[in-house]
Amino acid sequence: MINLELPKKLRASANQAHQVAQEIFRPVSRKYDLAEHEYPVELDTMAAMVEGLSDSGTEQISGATGGRSADGESDAHATELLGNTNGGNMSALMNALETSWGDVGLMLSIPYQGLGNAAIAAVATDEQLKRFGKVWAAMAITEPSFGSDSAAVTATATLDGDEWVLNGTKIFVTAGSRATHIVVWASVDRSKGRAAIKSFVVPRDAKGLTVSRLEHKLGIKASDTAEIRFEDCRIPKDNILGSPEVNVEKGFAGVMQTFDNTRPLVAGMAVGVGRAALEELRKVLTDAGIEISYDKPANNQHAAAAEFLRLEADWESAYLLSLRAAWMADNKKPNSLEASMSKAKAGRMGTDVTLKAVELAGATGYSQRTLLEKWGRDSKILDIFEGTQQIQQLIVARRVLGLSSDKLK
Repeated sequence: MINLELPKKLRASANQAHQVAQEIFRPVSRKYDLAEHEYPVELDTMAAMVEGLSDSGTEQISGATGGRSADGESDAHATELLGNTNGGNMSALMNALETSWGDVGLMLSIPYQGLGNAAIAAVATDEQLKRFGKVWAAMAITEPSFGSDSAAVTATATLDGDEWVLNGTKIFVTAGSRATHIVVWASVDRSKGRAAIKSFVVPRDAKGLTVSRLEHKLGIKASDTAEIRFEDCRIPKDNILGSPEVNVEKGFAGVMQTFDNTRPLVAGMAVGVGRAALEELRKVLTDAGIEISYDKPANNQHAAAAEFLRLEADWESAYLLSLRAAWMADNKKPNSLEASMSKAKAGRMGTDVTLKAVELAGATGYSQRTLLEKWGRDSKILDIFEGTQQIQQLIVARRVLGLSSDKLK
């Protein structure tokens, strides 16, 4: 049975993250939305806080580095909360939710808390966790030739003595120009297909790595999004995450295991943005004299109130699905289906809630007097990256129907 009540220690961590979102993120949210690519200097304070908490053994604030995935070994920080419940992944989810309530772009920009950190936590060996446990790692998967089909990776990694030599181009790398390291997906043998795709930890200052441009985006403008080129980029042999062996029978599963950690996190981000929009919308409707009642049937209330209740119910379902996916990961239960379900539901909910909030708030929602229009723009990416809405539905269908990728495309 899943206990949906958060343990005391986790509630304290989530409350701390909420204070950060409220006191640091919200006041500068509009500033960095208007100043795209400008580094948020306020995040340096965050970096110091995260480092101090990590050194003291306290839970991390942003939580982008959750525990191992379902079939991993141990939580990345060896944290056990109340025995067999609510460990690193749940803490990561709640902290991502709270900080995204403040500003999801700033959340994605917190030093040493990149999505690549979750990838490291998911598949790294214990020795690699010691080396890379405190780096700031971005994650580079997408290439100019493909978007959601992660198996279509064309970047290559060739073993040359004691070094891997990487070549290829990656696009839409979140925190790509700021992170200290990049987790790169590349093939070690193109002839063996998706089974040969591995992930590598590459220092951003490595020779042969070039940040070639920064993207101008619809939303999350506080977060830099980079194109990165690898031209005969050399890294140590042991910077490959997990086993270097190509297991054709296991196929793509080893690398894809990363998503069991990161997809619930992205779902949590959408839940955080959605909650922010619902809270602001409630204020706007209340100021307009519209009562929202939980005692009256929706069809006996103002149309805007009835719509608010629908949106809130949709938000609640996304929140609960996200909790379930994280809980399963912490309890070492296979959660690939639930991770995709939570990502699909939360991504769709986020765009629906934020855009409907803009609509219901009228001129106020469309203007910059509130952050509603910004949240509408920010939420869209949460339905796209880490696997689009369509990809998540395809994965869910395959799992439910018991069909392989070659039988259901």
